Amino acid sequence: MVTLKVIFWICLALVFYTYLGYGILLWVLIRLKRLFKGKPEKAQLPPENELPEVTLMICAYNEQDIVDIKMENTHQITYPKLHVVWVTDGSNDATNDYLAKYPDVQVIFSPERRGKTAALNHGLGEVTDELVVMTDANTMLNPESITEIVRCFMDPQVACVAGEKHVTARHEGQAAAEGEGLYWKYESTLKRWDGELYSAMGAAGELCAIRRSLYEPMPENALLDDFVMSLRMVDKGYKIAYTSDAYAMEYGSADLTEESKRKRRIAAGGLQSIWWLRDMMNPFRQPLVAFQLISHRVLRWSITPIALLLLIPLNVVLVFMKAGILYNIIWILQILFYLAAFLGYWLEKNGKKNKLLYIPYYFLFMNLNVFRGMAYLKSHQNSGAWEKAKRG
Repeated sequence: MVTLKVIFWICLALVFYTYLGYGILLWVLIRLKRLFKGKPEKAQLPPENELPEVTLMICAYNEQDIVDIKMENTHQITYPKLHVVWVTDGSNDATNDYLAKYPDVQVIFSPERRGKTAALNHGLGEVTDELVVMTDANTMLNPESITEIVRCFMDPQVACVAGEKHVTARHEGQAAAEGEGLYWKYESTLKRWDGELYSAMGAAGELCAIRRSLYEPMPENALLDDFVMSLRMVDKGYKIAYTSDAYAMEYGSADLTEESKRKRRIAAGGLQSIWWLRDMMNPFRQPLVAFQLISHRVLRWSITPIALLLLIPLNVVLVFMKAGILYNIIWILQILFYLAAFLGYWLEKNGKKNKLLYIPYYFLFMNLNVFRGMAYLKSHQNSGAWEKAKRG
């Protein structure tokens, strides 16, 4: 019984730490840091004539329906030294024809479609500006976004800047988008705190910027190219800055089927990234980076979902073995949690919503997709391409 109790409490501690405890610990560490070093202040920008040239690079595949909307948004950006580049590899619709109407746009095109990672490699091999901001065709940026990103680059230790992601529903009551929005609000808070402590743990492709000279071409089978790309720079001793003053706005998933496909791919990419970036988890190389990476990313994408699943049978066995009233209480709480998740699922399937019930459902939904991601990864190309790329 002692062994079962130890395993049970380890699993429970892992679940608590991964989803709540790390955030609490981050908050405490940041307050202690501010106590000694003060609250970080925004960097001052140089005069306009000394501002660096910046490339805004948009990777797109068959996006003819969004070109005009995206360009209207791009022309609202206030940064004075901005070059706009579209990488449209493989596009066979009228995307390039629509872009031809805009004389301020450079189009980089290859008729072969090899995926977004290959398009990134192609585009970054063609642009000449040192600072490159990457975004998607279907995400809209706030007017001050590039200015705020450049402000972060005033720190020479910053190799990558991650912007914030704002998720909105296409219509009121769209459960998938609302759940995704809640998740990103919490995730954005953790990223902001990570960045203040030392470095954000990865950047999302909706809005991230890099120093081009530090970019390493990515293997084309990368599932989370933006995450691996940015973490490789941290591995070199640089930082990822996070700014909520530069944000990308996009619609959330139309429904949970679409969201499930996206989460499954992210989960598979997370597992792939853990293997590719395994050297960064060595606490003797960069202790603080290893702590942040494991706490924020690795646990969530690997053992914590397994620990969450194990809590059910372990708790049942301990209840039947009459291990104590505490285990009975925890088992009742587990039953209530899973019941709430089921009710959230049932309401969503019947076109109704309850935000309180949807939170446990979305939480379980994300964790279940980690297991689906394991299966997805098996069907994806093996990661040997990364090792070949490093050797090359």
